[in-house]
Amino acid sequence: MLKIIDNFLNKITMYKVVLYYLIILVVVAIGLSFFGLLPYSPLALLFSVLFITTVCLLTNIIFAWAFNAPTNVESAYITALILVLIINPISSPHDMVFFNLAAWASVWAMASKYIFAIKRKHIFNPAAFAVVLTAYAINGSASWWIGTLWMLPFVLVGGLMLTRKILRFDLVFSFLLVATVTTLFSTVSNFSTFFPNFWMFLVRTPVFFFAFVMLTEPLTTPPRRWLRIIYGGFVGFLFAPSIHVGSIYSTPEIALVVGNIFSYLASPKQKLILKLKDRISLADNVYDFVFSSKQKMKFKPGQYLEWTLDRSGVDSRGNRRYFTIASSPTEEDFAIGVKLYPNPSTFKKHLLEMKRGDVMVASQLSGDFVMPRNKKKKLVFIAGGIGITPFRSMIKYLLDTGEKRDIVLFYSNRTAADIAYETLFNEASHALGIKTIYAITDQNSVGYSGAINDRMIMSEVPDFKERYFYISGPHAMVVGFQETLRNLGVSESHIKTDFFPGFA
Repeated sequence: MLKIIDNFLNKITMYKVVLYYLIILVVVAIGLSFFGLLPYSPLALLFSVLFITTVCLLTNIIFAWAFNAPTNVESAYITALILVLIINPISSPHDMVFFNLAAWASVWAMASKYIFAIKRKHIFNPAAFAVVLTAYAINGSASWWIGTLWMLPFVLVGGLMLTRKILRFDLVFSFLLVATVTTLFSTVSNFSTFFPNFWMFLVRTPVFFFAFVMLTEPLTTPPRRWLRIIYGGFVGFLFAPSIHVGSIYSTPEIALVVGNIFSYLASPKQKLILKLKDRISLADNVYDFVFSSKQKMKFKPGQYLEWTLDRSGVDSRGNRRYFTIASSPTEEDFAIGVKLYPNPSTFKKHLLEMKRGDVMVASQLSGDFVMPRNKKKKLVFIAGGIGITPFRSMIKYLLDTGEKRDIVLFYSNRTAADIAYETLFNEASHALGIKTIYAITDQNSVGYSGAINDRMIMSEVPDFKERYFYISGPHAMVVGFQETLRNLGVSESHIKTDFFPGFA
């Protein structure tokens, strides 16, 4: 069952998973209201969806035009549906409380992405920021009505799938643990009240929706694992309603906005406006796209960025992708390595159609798939296909700095014609002693032969149990090698996998 779920999730982008999840929650809510299980009418919910979505889309278009910035329609829809699920639906045609709150929250949610931004990067979760502002500006508060018993099963199932897709269980768990302990500590007076209060906390608060959807928004979370864990715990502590400063008591939206400030201070975000400089053919249907930028960004070899193309007519996979930075921090330009498969997404078609000088936006620097600080640790790199890009960045960095490390690289492809960056790896072999083993899985291919397996690893790397393994490639390949290494007796702490969200 998990394999079926993973196959489905790997075919769509993270943003699509969030969008579909929110759409399903809205549809479920309308169905439950039809049977009287929610205190709203189906028409009221439908009107809320149409009104809030329309205001969000129009506002987003206006601000994108005014600031000459690329529009992300998916993001506007996601924010709109979040607001639908936390703002009480309209109660009557004359419900001015709804109109004021919904309209202003929608406007400020979109505006926060453009106005409250530093270096073209917004600081706050748009929906949370909007409802905090409306609470104090027009005295209209979000009810977070999504936090009900009837909605809970759907929130949990979809939320777990989303968290599995983006690999953020560390963030979600740290938040839930601290939020639960802090809330119960402040509400439980004796043992007899523990279980009733615990049950009420689970089914009468939006804690799970908040954790799965709001907290994990990638643009406002720290990029590194330990920072994410601290961030989740910090927001979880503030989530408890007993937390207050003077007469101001915490709410879910205040907890998140304060957490966003912490996240920004701990890991400042940056958005790059890049121009295509060159497109280099590396192998069969594999290209290096090289971009120039007037801005500079500090990053570590192996990290990745979110790349956005402002194009119309995109397919269901959207106009954003995550790509590892294939270039080294020692190089002037930014590069990504891209494999074009049959029937590519419109994103890749538009990427291939780019001309020199065309603009690409890159942001959200993230990733823990970096070399250890201890240079004496012996490493094994295992790459499949275009998953070679983080290793290209690392090895180019080592070449440019003259830094020597004990590294063995296994590089798997279907045919020898699919091998990318071979010249660079040959140079690293001569200059740094980095050993590269090419594995070709197509039996009809001439040249290198054999798939990477346990026998090859034991033969080529006799001291494999002492080494740290880095695995990058398609999800199925990564999972398969994790299992192979475990069976060989490699410690789990010696296995590091690349979070590479999709090869669509």
